[in-house]
Amino acid sequence: MEVSVMSMKKLLGFGFAASMVLSLGVAAGAEDAALPTIDQITVGEDYTDITASIKVLTNRTDIVDTVYKGYAEQFMELYPNITVEYEAITDYEESLILRLMTGDWGDLCFIPTSVNRNELADYFIPLGDFDTLDPVYNFVQDKSYEGTVYGIANGGTAGGVVYNKRIWDEAGITELPATPDEFLEDLQIIKDNTDAVPLYTNFAAGWTMGAWDQYIGVAATGDADFMNYTIVHQKDPFAKRDDMTGPYAVYYTLYEAVARGLVEEDPASSDWESSKGAINKGEIATMVLGSWAVQQCKDAGETPDDVRYMPFPITVDGKRYAGAGGNYSFGINNKAETDNQIAAMVYLKWLIEESTIYLDEGSIPARKDGELPDTLADFEGVELLADNPAHEGEETLFNDINNESEVGINNNDYPDCEILEAALYGSSTLDELMADWNEKWTAAQELYEVEIIE
Repeated sequence: MEVSVMSMKKLLGFGFAASMVLSLGVAAGAEDAALPTIDQITVGEDYTDITASIKVLTNRTDIVDTVYKGYAEQFMELYPNITVEYEAITDYEESLILRLMTGDWGDLCFIPTSVNRNELADYFIPLGDFDTLDPVYNFVQDKSYEGTVYGIANGGTAGGVVYNKRIWDEAGITELPATPDEFLEDLQIIKDNTDAVPLYTNFAAGWTMGAWDQYIGVAATGDADFMNYTIVHQKDPFAKRDDMTGPYAVYYTLYEAVARGLVEEDPASSDWESSKGAINKGEIATMVLGSWAVQQCKDAGETPDDVRYMPFPITVDGKRYAGAGGNYSFGINNKAETDNQIAAMVYLKWLIEESTIYLDEGSIPARKDGELPDTLADFEGVELLADNPAHEGEETLFNDINNESEVGINNNDYPDCEILEAALYGSSTLDELMADWNEKWTAAQELYEVEIIE
């Protein structure tokens, strides 16, 4: 039986993956064994006598054999009895969803976004309790459940837009846009006055489209409770607002850019890896991606200083906001052998605290006492806010409604690709799409008996 990606994600949302693991008869490795927590480990002093060979899964196919290999080599000089091997996966989300079910995938990975919080313990070991780790690390609420942390973010990003400043200057644009319509007007100016693609969607890669979902919360509302409370309880959260804020405004920006021909000629043939060099050279003017992408684009050509980062163009009551959120979170396999689990935890702590990974990637560090990157220079006057945790007893409610409705926010790329295709082929207006999403969201709210706020 063929199962679509969206159907698979909905099944995961209902604990299907956990039941599959049990039905496959996968033996638990050391999930019940006594393990340290990550805060208890002193790198360079603890577990120097442990011998293990660990596999680390990553989506970074571009640097796995260079930068990541270098991290592993540095670590192995400190811990010569621990061998670290990386495996890069192109279709990361879809492949890892299936591999998680077997339990035999390696030792350390980026936790797929489609694994719900109440499913974390099915696949990953506890790294510590929330109250202990939250003061130390950024974004631990993303992969915690009932007071236990199962994943630590690989640093974080601020939501915004990567742009080539030279191209924007050559087009005659002297002030960065603050609203969706100003942004679209600027893209049109770039199209009329330069040879650059105004906005490159990276549609073919799929996962890159998921960046748009990151802006419907803090950036579009100024509300740190939006993603884990407001959107769950709000009536018709995707409806158009008079002040052009909220989720509609974000998706309007995408829809109109495509409908007006301000994107690449054939989004289906776009190429993620080459796009980084293209924006560096000025062949592309703009890409909507997290700040994690800035350094990659700078490193992809000979004019890194041209690559800059602007806030997403929405203003809420005269003020600009940007959501600060975690990148993929690291998780350790709860089916691995005990020594491998400990070795993976030691490597994880070294990587996020001792290596140069956040300087190299220009991202917000994992530790709260780390320095913010230079990539946020254009964010002066913009308030950075991280999503507040869900209210007690509602830790899985967003995921429940999101999966039941099949709207699929933050489930990789699904809703954003739907919007692009509707705009590209004229199959639906944005208002029709948003009305459909609201109808499905309402039905899911009713199923879970959610109290609605007007």
